Amino acid sequence: MKLGSLFDGSGTAPLAAAMCGIEPVWASEIEPYPIKVTKARFPGMKHLGSILDISGAEVEPVDIICGGSPCQDLSVAGKQKGLHEGERSHLFFEMTRIIKEMRNATNGKYPRYIIWENVPGAFSSNNGNDFNAVLQAFAENADHDVHVPRPAYKGKTDRLAWQYAGTIMGDGWSTAWRTVDAQYWGVPQRRRRIYLVADLGGECAGEILFECKGVSRDSQP
Repeated sequence: MKLGSLFDGSGTAPLAAAMCGIEPVWASEIEPYPIKVTKARFPGMKHLGSILDISGAEVEPVDIICGGSPCQDLSVAGKQKGLHEGERSHLFFEMTRIIKEMRNATNGKYPRYIIWENVPGAFSSNNGNDFNAVLQAFAENADHDVHVPRPAYKGKTDRLAWQYAGTIMGDGWSTAWRTVDAQYWGVPQRRRRIYLVADLGGECAGEILFECKGVSRDSQP
């Protein structure tokens, strides 16, 4: 399998992919130092520069596209301007654009899988409507007419009450998400993040995300 990494940073996704036998073939990043790191660690991986300059129809097709889009406008530590109004978090839609372009160019074959990572503030940003927009944007790559169901409102508020983990099963596609904390994965700090997997060609998203087999951990305090 092959992987394309958007918002690549210092190559966490390519490293994880390589550890799983997946080939990282290209990445998008604009900061000079992280690019130097990944060029040293993955000399065969192509660097595509800004996500704004990438055409999904022209880059090499990959099985997996992953990305942790900017979180500044979703985080509860900020003003939560959201996906649509936030200047940086709005780049999420560049990720979905590239995915759509690649799938159109390959008749829906690539990519099959999407991995998205972000802060838990995505559940509450724009009263929960931003996370619904994320699910909707990914699902539309598998089914143009899909309408992602919304959860109930939280209490008497107008905020959608998203669960910290969930699965949506479509007709030949699936999406699953869960919230994990770094303190349970060998890192001595609390750092909660949403991880989302979309299987655009099958119903394996929940199996991929929830049914871990043989994953090593560091159980030291």
